[in-house]
Amino acid sequence: MGRIQRALVSVSDKGGLGGFVKDLAGMGVKIISTGGTAKLLRGEGLDVMDISDFTGFPEMMDGRVKTLHPKVHGGLLNLRENPEHQRAKAENAIEDIDLVVVNLYPFEATVAKEGVAVEEAVEQIDIGGPSMLRSAAKNHAYVTVVVDPADYKVVLDEMRAHDGDTTIETRRKLACKVFSRTAAYDAAIATWLEGAFLGGTQALRAGAPLAATLRYGENPHQKAAFFREAVAPKEPSAAFAKQLGGKELSFNNYLDLEAALEIVKDFADPAASVIKHTNPCGAAVGADLVDAFRRAYAGDPVSAFGSIVGLNREVDEGAADALAMKDSFLEAVIAPSFTKGAVNVLTTKCKWGRNVRLMEAGALTGSRDASERDVRKILGGWLVQDRDAVGEADFAELHVATKRKPTDAEIADLRFAWVITKHVKSNAIVFVKDRAIVGTGAGQMSRVDSTEIARMKAGDRAKGAALGSDAFFPFPDAVEIAAKAGITAIIQPGGAKRDKEVVAACDANGVAMVLTGRRHFRH
Repeated sequence: MGRIQRALVSVSDKGGLGGFVKDLAGMGVKIISTGGTAKLLRGEGLDVMDISDFTGFPEMMDGRVKTLHPKVHGGLLNLRENPEHQRAKAENAIEDIDLVVVNLYPFEATVAKEGVAVEEAVEQIDIGGPSMLRSAAKNHAYVTVVVDPADYKVVLDEMRAHDGDTTIETRRKLACKVFSRTAAYDAAIATWLEGAFLGGTQALRAGAPLAATLRYGENPHQKAAFFREAVAPKEPSAAFAKQLGGKELSFNNYLDLEAALEIVKDFADPAASVIKHTNPCGAAVGADLVDAFRRAYAGDPVSAFGSIVGLNREVDEGAADALAMKDSFLEAVIAPSFTKGAVNVLTTKCKWGRNVRLMEAGALTGSRDASERDVRKILGGWLVQDRDAVGEADFAELHVATKRKPTDAEIADLRFAWVITKHVKSNAIVFVKDRAIVGTGAGQMSRVDSTEIARMKAGDRAKGAALGSDAFFPFPDAVEIAAKAGITAIIQPGGAKRDKEVVAACDANGVAMVLTGRRHFRH
């Protein structure tokens, strides 16, 4: 292609820019720039041509119009080996621009702020930046384009190795990066404006750049990657948690970490969840985090081997000692934060410490972002729904359907069981005692089978326990199994044709039953 001779530099994120442009100038590259970028570069002692001098046209309208000019886009888009393009270029005194360094106004960061005004958001919609990026990326056969400051070194290294030029392979990679960035940028703008003007998203847009290539997917023969959204959600998440130690995360780790964190978010008291294959084999609240974890792990210690643990308080050394108990094996722990002492305990004082993934999610506020959606892919389409939240609305109109009312202790267990059912694959049956899981039946095609599994897991602990069911009982058979196991109280949505038979089975066994009027399927 020949040496890079002229660069247009106009950035919002100015980190590392001065050193990069100094190196370009040192290789004889002429610099054209705009506004605040030009001012910064001159402050670095660099010789910079203003865009208005290059185009012969002033910047105007508060900088809204400065690079939208034929001399800019002609300099970017002309095909260097096309005689007609070169004739038009000469006739209009257009000069080649060989390198474009542009990043965009911070629209995503602006709208992430609480209560941002529409006018402020609109002013952060970049027009000239995406236009220059797209022109340069389209003509990548001749033009090098940089949208990410992380690529400054890549470009400099290539120019030093290739007599001031870059390779076509690198220009292709950089062009792909540009179109990925502008697509995500436009998606963020469209989605936010639709929410502000139309009350909701009119199209599903995925603005999530590649964060990591994973070793494999659910199974070794499946390739996998993790794409992280450009803007963090307004509440802590597994996707944005900071890894403090351990092996790299796998496809399944991400799924289980999200499941573990989402459960403990639902409780104000110290809480712990123990996850296997996205289902809780244990969960509990306690007097403190140590108590909560020990009670959660005891829910099903056999299944808990190789599990992922979620906690809703900072992990200190005492909690770390509990996590590192003898003969346990944890794949990962996610919590709001870890003390230095806790990290030391978990990484040096237990046999699996060097491998356990420690994920710091950030402080849990207790609030949920109602704008977030549950999105699932099917072949050829996407299913999108509101998040399934359990709140006081679930308990506001509890209806006692049986002759016996539940005791206060049973009500506490029923409320806990009801929250947990939301996190268990349907058909979900959860046995709870003293606000801790003692048995879980998950993902069965029959509610009877789920009840049998929960009964088997609970054993003698089912005596005096409460039961939560994510949906109604179509027949009284599962209730009868639970009653024989020792269950004394049940919470379920109700609404089956045979509700009267189900309630009669409860009355016959002295079991209290309350109805919520809403269900929590999780497919």
